[in-house]
Parts: sequence; C-alpha cells; structure tokens
Amino acid sequence: MSILAWIIITSLLGGILSVIAAALFALNARGEYLGGLVSYAIGALLGAVFLDILPEAFQQGPNLPAVSATVLLGILLFFTLEKVLIWRHCHHEHCEAHEPHEQAGHDHGRSGTMVIVGDTFHNFIDGIIIAAAFLVDVHLGVVTSLAIIAHEIPQEVGDFAVLLHSGYSKLRAFQLNLISSFATLVGGVLGYVALKDMQSLVPYLLALAASSLIYIAVADLIPGLHKRTRMRDTVQQVVLILLGVGTVALFGSVVPA
Repeated sequence: MSILAWIIITSLLGGILSVIAAALFALNARGEYLGGLVSYAIGALLGAVFLDILPEAFQQGPNLPAVSATVLLGILLFFTLEKVLIWRHCHHEHCEAHEPHEQAGHDHGRSGTMVIVGDTFHNFIDGIIIAAAFLVDVHLGVVTSLAIIAHEIPQEVGDFAVLLHSGYSKLRAFQLNLISSFATLVGGVLGYVALKDMQSLVPYLLALAASSLIYIAVADLIPGLHKRTRMRDTVQQVVLILLGVGTVALFGSVVPA
C-alpha cells in the first residue's frame, strides 16, 4: 500500500474513531452531569493548550515572538468573532447582550462555534503530523496515528461538553465534531503534497488553535462556574479541572515526540 493510502486511511479512521469514542462517554452522560463535564472540559482545553499545543508551536516556530504575537492576535480575533455572534443573535433589547449573564440558559452556540474552529485547526495539524511520520517510516506513522487517537479522546469529550453547554442537541454536537474530524484528512493529504511549505505554517496554525481554546475556557466557561459558590461545588470543580488537565497529560505522554 502506498504512503498516501496509509495517510488517508489512518487520518480518516483516526478522526472518526476518536469522535465516536468520546461520544460514547459524553453523549450518554446524564443531564445533571453536564456541569461536571464543563469543569472537565476547562481542564482538558487548558491542558491541551499548555501541555501540548503551545509547546509544539514554540518548538517548531523559529520566531518565538511571532508565535506569541499570533496567540495574542488570535485571542483578539475570537473576541471579535464572539461579538459578531452576539450581534447576530441580538434582535431586541431583551437578549443575552443586554441581560445579566446568569439569566441565560446557554450562550446560543457561541462557545460551540469557537471550540469547533479551534478543534478544526488542531485536527488539521494532527493530519500534518501523521503525514510527516509516514514519510519517515510506515511503522512510525501507524504508531503516531494510534497515539493521536488516544490523545484526541479526552479533548473530544471536552468539546462535546462545550457544545452541549452551548445549547446544541446531542445529534448536532456529534455531527459537528465528526465534520471537524475530517480536517485531519485534509491536513494529512496537504501535508503529503506540500509538507515543506505546510511546516512553515504549523507553528502559527497551532498558535491560532491555542488562542481559541484559551478564550473559550477563560472567557466563556470559567465565568459560569462562579455561579455555584458552595465550597462543595468549588472543590468538585477544581478536582474535575485537574482531572481534565491530568487526562490530557496522561494521553499526551504516549504521543511520540
């Protein structure tokens, strides 16, 4: 089988299998567990950013100030995007933009939209990594693909939690995550065709992915946790956030450097 065939098969199956595995857990969770999943999602998102995405961006980026500036610009970009989405949904005075945040049941899909954007960037980069590994050695490519599937599962669980918290139905959340997973295939094929050119863009794509996930966790999800002020709830939130970070660290440790 050709190298391109290996890349296509593993990229396609890897994205689909990680989404299905995450869906089996996240979409079967009871409604009252959604708050816990959001706390876990915060940890998973921040863990993916600071333990995986940003270190990889800094390692591959020859110009660290430029990579850091891309993160900053990305945060401003997603702030602007969120503002646009608020304006889009605000057709009268009694909307989320004019009411206290705690009165809103969900955020009309804004967090969900942004997490899909960030995850699509991340999946695209995964495809490039898979292509690079197969171009070195088929065995390395297979091992890397299996490791990426394991690495993606905890983040996909977090993505499902964000989408449900953002007001999407279970079916729609699954569809969006599945569509986003095809970015792995796109990244793999493009990485195979023009790997040298694509590698120069990898640090900046990673930085944009990181900025979107940081913004979602800090601006959209963490403020919602402050609504529950009991000590028991706070301890539970901290434990679940740490669990999310720890899960990403555990799975990330098996990804070949």
